Amino acid sequence: MGEGKQQADESYQVWVHGNWPLGTKGVWITPKDDGQYSLINEEISLPAAVIYEKALDNNADWMQRFATVHNVELCPHGKTSMTPALFQKQLAEGAWGITVATPPQADVAAEAGAENIIMANQLVGRANMAAVSHLLRRASVNFYCSVDSALNAKQLSDFFAPLGQKINVLIELGVEGGRCGIRALPDAQELARYIRGLPGIALAGVEVYEGVIHGENDEQQVKDFIHQSAGFCRTLKDMDLIESQRAVLTGAGSAWYDVVSDIFQQYQDLLAVIRPGCYLTHDTGIYQTAQEKVMHRSKSGANVASSLGGDLINALEVWAYVVSLPEEGKAVIGLGKRDASYDAGLPIVERGFRNGEPISVKGLAATAIMDQHLFMNVPDDVELKVGDVLAFSTSHPCLTFDKWRYIALADDTFIVEKWMPTQF
Repeated sequence: MGEGKQQADESYQVWVHGNWPLGTKGVWITPKDDGQYSLINEEISLPAAVIYEKALDNNADWMQRFATVHNVELCPHGKTSMTPALFQKQLAEGAWGITVATPPQADVAAEAGAENIIMANQLVGRANMAAVSHLLRRASVNFYCSVDSALNAKQLSDFFAPLGQKINVLIELGVEGGRCGIRALPDAQELARYIRGLPGIALAGVEVYEGVIHGENDEQQVKDFIHQSAGFCRTLKDMDLIESQRAVLTGAGSAWYDVVSDIFQQYQDLLAVIRPGCYLTHDTGIYQTAQEKVMHRSKSGANVASSLGGDLINALEVWAYVVSLPEEGKAVIGLGKRDASYDAGLPIVERGFRNGEPISVKGLAATAIMDQHLFMNVPDDVELKVGDVLAFSTSHPCLTFDKWRYIALADDTFIVEKWMPTQF
């Protein structure tokens, strides 16, 4: 299995290893005294997932400034990366907390130092409740989960009350055809009154996810939904149904965070929290398209994104070798579904190298993907050779991160000194 050596660092908890780490999604390196490894000079086994530190710093700073200007708290969704080092970076930049989807993810967030954890999901099942109960006993965290039914509320209270604990819950509001969440406000208000009488559960506010809204006039639909949700949260506060010191109002994924923030900042009597997650590494696909829309809306005065200076940029790539040229005009790359996301578009080649020198990749296009192979069309004027190194960007970073046990952190010269373990 090989041995690893932990390397101390103020910002990153990383592993430098001179042999295979546990599992098969590790990275082979031959130990060097200076601890610096070149991607273009083939000192790291490929395929490998790579994050560029400068782009990462840019994105972390940009989104934190956006939240600050809008007077909202940032609680990025940790499910995107599940990388403790990146959680620590987001918290160090000023994030209020970390959002998660499951109790095990909450444990990782707490270990990374998050004091506020929103589980933007329902907490269902005794074992899951026991995991959260254990977290609350051993860590000083403010934990919140969503609830959208009286039965789940009673289940939570029945579990936590005998233990002398009280769990914070957020009523989730939803939309027709969407995901979880109560569809009608009268039903949500009835649930709020019911929760007020339960001993093991405390109503802390309202949670929504607007990312399920699609179709014609989607922007206006999002605005209407967020206005309605924010108004409902204030109503619960005014009715004295909120038990926390400040009523929490939380929403926003990585596509509509600007629209949500613009409305949330109008409710300064509430603790407004946004939860984008993909901004940290961004991408060259669906979130690049979403960010272009954010910037376009900014020009109409809907938000201040374009006045912040700079923008989000892609920070995540997967590097791989050309492994076969079986036919004229066709290349097979040693990268597949096990290595990179493909649900929202095939990987896009960004650059190539041969013997440490750049090569042209203009016109190369992925056509299909299998478990361990990516197929590409090769134009007549592009010469590829077996052993060439290609770097690919992806769409939807969540499903690239979860393929890897270790992520390389590289500088702009493609030198890697640090490795970040994931915790999927």
